[in-house]
Amino acid sequence: MIYLTRRERFSAAHRMFRPDFSNEKNAEVYGQCSNPEWHGHNYELFVTVRGEINRELGYAMNLKKLKKIIQENVIVALDHKNINTEVDFMKGRLASTENIAIAIWEVLEPEILKEGVELHCVKITETENNYIEFYG
Repeated sequence: MIYLTRRERFSAAHRMFRPDFSNEKNAEVYGQCSNPEWHGHNYELFVTVRGEINRELGYAMNLKKLKKIIQENVIVALDHKNINTEVDFMKGRLASTENIAIAIWEVLEPEILKEGVELHCVKITETENNYIEFYG
């Protein structure tokens, strides 16, 4: 079994808040991340797939194809966008990094499976000190 990882980057704004909470309650729960004027991050996204090596081709998945799938399905939707208001696959979800990772998994998994490999992990770094890993 081979594990293959592609890294991509995107910048996006978001706000951590629940509309059913007051601004005071949101500030208490989410701190500065609940700023009504938004805040942003320069995210790093790591997508790991797993599969067997195709003996004829010498790889489990073509990296150019993996890059294209990630770019077209995720990066275009997120880069330089407001995650709360502009990203269709985040509608109705709290814009936490955990929920972003889950939503990216849901978008990518069917596309990855078409390539004969499995999606293994979606990892997102929000800051140099914080990251999320989701394994489906």
